[in-house]
Amino acid sequence: MIHAEDFLSALQTEQVQFFAGVPDSLLKELCACFSDKLAKDQHVIAANEGGAIGLAIGHYLATQQPGLVYMQNSGLGNVVNPIASLADPQVYGIPMLLVIGWRGELAADGTQIHDEPQHVKQGQITLSQLDVLGLPYQVMADDIDTAHAQIQTLLQQAMTRQGPVALVVRKQSFAPYKPVKTTAAPASALAGKLPVLESREHMIGQIVSALPQEAAVVATTGMASRELFELRKAQQAGHGRDFLTVGGMGHASQIACGIALAQPDRQVVCIDGDGAMLMHMGSLTISAQQANLLHIVLNNGAHDSVGGQPTVAAQLALADIASAAGYTQVYSVSGAEQLNQLIPQVLRSGKSCLIEVLCRKGARADLGRPTRTPAQNKQDFMQFLTEVEYA
Repeated sequence: MIHAEDFLSALQTEQVQFFAGVPDSLLKELCACFSDKLAKDQHVIAANEGGAIGLAIGHYLATQQPGLVYMQNSGLGNVVNPIASLADPQVYGIPMLLVIGWRGELAADGTQIHDEPQHVKQGQITLSQLDVLGLPYQVMADDIDTAHAQIQTLLQQAMTRQGPVALVVRKQSFAPYKPVKTTAAPASALAGKLPVLESREHMIGQIVSALPQEAAVVATTGMASRELFELRKAQQAGHGRDFLTVGGMGHASQIACGIALAQPDRQVVCIDGDGAMLMHMGSLTISAQQANLLHIVLNNGAHDSVGGQPTVAAQLALADIASAAGYTQVYSVSGAEQLNQLIPQVLRSGKSCLIEVLCRKGARADLGRPTRTPAQNKQDFMQFLTEVEYA
């Protein structure tokens, strides 16, 4: 294993001074180290991976030094456009180093290491995607001296070819890193106006209890979907009403909106996260037009599912953003009782609504994962939408 501090030191030795990206559980030690050791203008946790590429392009234009962009391999889809149409040597020619967490990685013999369903296909095609993009890459070694040599070689290639290169990181490549700095709570909590915030799982329970049986629920990727699944399991309520968006971070609201458009007489509810909302925030302007869609954003100011790294939502009033995006009704709540009373009220109104739910970071240690496959979840959910009419 490599210590994150040593990896950062190697990068700085090679004159890499700017770091941006979207957190990944495989890279959480590295991200925590960056947040601890780097100045605010040197490290940016971006809204999405494509945006991080843009930041690195701007950095190079201003400094003539390549930046580093980190991401999970699922984020490669978000960087194809800015890589191919901006950073590629045939266009502007922008050197940069991509550090990519390889979820669903392939072992040396070609077998795939077990991972969650959303990482199966992405893990299989990660290296071939880099080949298609024409990006020179190396799979990172497990000792710092060799990794440093790889960084040096890749950065030389980046400058020579005037374009991006990539370092692919396997699971458990980095040793545990204990953060020194603490992350912020949502802004309203920082103001000292709120009691201790409740858990996300408890708030999801309140949401579900307040919904009519005929409502369709779309939950965002990560902990929220896992907690919703566990809740339905504990209640022996079945899973047909819920679509668990286990991959594709940031797209749950548009999946929900597509359902709402197709079935305008059905109440559709999107249970979203602050990081996911920020990733594709322009989608708010589309969801806001749909009167039968209730958009609930669980805001704990963190990328909780991949290590708890902070999001800028900790300092934002998401309800105000939603209002500007066109939602007819917007609310921000911090208590379970308040949320439980509010949901029936907004459902009766028949108007588009976004509710920001302030909650605390973290999940219980024994939180399970869905035992239904994505294909089974799809089948159950489609059957529900076909057979259960909205009253």
